Amino acid sequence: MKTKCKHGSGKKGVSRRGFLSSVSAAPIATVAMGQARKPAATAPVADPHEPVKLALKVNGRALKLLVEPRETLLSVLREKLGMTGTKPGCERGECGACTVLIDGAPRYACLMLALEAEGREITTIEGLMKGEELGLVQKAFVEEDAFQCGYCTPGQVMAAEALLRTNANPSHDEIRLAMSGNLCRCGAYDHIFKAVRRAAEARRAGGAR
Repeated sequence: MKTKCKHGSGKKGVSRRGFLSSVSAAPIATVAMGQARKPAATAPVADPHEPVKLALKVNGRALKLLVEPRETLLSVLREKLGMTGTKPGCERGECGACTVLIDGAPRYACLMLALEAEGREITTIEGLMKGEELGLVQKAFVEEDAFQCGYCTPGQVMAAEALLRTNANPSHDEIRLAMSGNLCRCGAYDHIFKAVRRAAEARRAGGAR
């Protein structure tokens, strides 16, 4: 009587010789695949201290200068362009003292690299003035006594300016929300809100700026 193979007679198995051949060939295949998939050489990393050319448009003026890639917009505005109205505060995007407008929207200049601002329309507190004449929002802040030490005031004015460019008649809650990214250590918030409402009324009444 013939004894049948435990795995059945109709199936093809792998011989010992075939198994050993496949195992010995595996490292060769792996090496070949590794060579085929060898990553391309990485691009050289730019030196953060090496100056590069930058073209900025600030308050309607086209400016060209050399900056280090690591420099923030805040430092370039103050130290290279002399626009010291934009104030350094926390320098980590919490106080709002460095608020400027980028294409009309409020942005913290301390959190933005100068290179990121290329090709964008930058407006600082100086850009709201017409010669020696204060802008509409600036006048309202003076008239409502909306500051004490005044250090946060440029950022507050820029946040208010951004709001009124998109909403000519904001509600009290809309004003509070728009100004919430700007801190006043002196606590002059009530006067600040009144100044924004006054500026909105003046703008609706046909104020020039």
